[in-house]
Amino acid sequence: MRVTQGNARVRIGTRPLWRIRTAREWPRYLVSAVAVTGLAASVRFAIDPPRPATPRVAARAPAPTDLAAEGFASLFARSYLTWNAADPQAHEQGLASFAGPGIDPDGGLQPPSSGEERVEWTEVVQERELELVPARPEHVYTVAAQTDDAGLEYLTVSVVRTAGGSLALGGYPAFVGAPASGPAQASSSQGRLREVEEPALATVVGRALRNYLSASGSELAADLTSDAHVSLPAGGLSLESVQRLDWAPGAGAVLAVVQAQDGRGARYTLAYELDVAQVQGRWEVSAIQMNPDS
Repeated sequence: MRVTQGNARVRIGTRPLWRIRTAREWPRYLVSAVAVTGLAASVRFAIDPPRPATPRVAARAPAPTDLAAEGFASLFARSYLTWNAADPQAHEQGLASFAGPGIDPDGGLQPPSSGEERVEWTEVVQERELELVPARPEHVYTVAAQTDDAGLEYLTVSVVRTAGGSLALGGYPAFVGAPASGPAQASSSQGRLREVEEPALATVVGRALRNYLSASGSELAADLTSDAHVSLPAGGLSLESVQRLDWAPGAGAVLAVVQAQDGRGARYTLAYELDVAQVQGRWEVSAIQMNPDS
């Protein structure tokens, strides 16, 4: 509607009520939103305050196994724990190649006045690395040693490499306890395994294991795939029964628990994994428990 009076003009129009309210109220809404945002930020910083960024450190690759150092530790443990009270000089002679300014000629072991001790076998069962001297890592090996007198003992042996690369003892040995161990643990998936219900596959697996355990290579070959690589055990066991046969997780392999007996009459419960495949409608075995080529 337009009203004209003289030179004055007045224009009267209409606007939606919500636009009028919004135009009038939006400053209050804006202030409220800013206040809520600030309050939320304060709560967040109170619960989880910002922390200085921690620089990422590249994971340190594990050091390769030093077989020479392991053997050095085992040889020392054997010589150290082998003694005869009737010939004390023999003990020092056995340790002569290990002696040096950092260790006594007898390695710190003075045999008793009578008796003797021999080591039947040794095995490195644990290793850790120290760096007491910069740029010269020291490897501490835990060696299990079976002796004929004191029984099974565990000995830690420190081994270092000199500047020239040769091996040397890092100090005196120490008697320690065995590495932590516990009761045998069944596979976490064992209770969820699916039993093999195909008689033809069960027959092939049983026959293959029978020939495998008895080292009958020519008979075993009839149940192997053309590309199978199998290394026969040296024992000569006879298969008595297959107690359990399940599908392994995934596909293409079965898990067999069997009972076997050797020529002396000793009985064994053994577990084998066999890779299997269907070739022209017939089950065949492509691997048994291990890969002889790796």
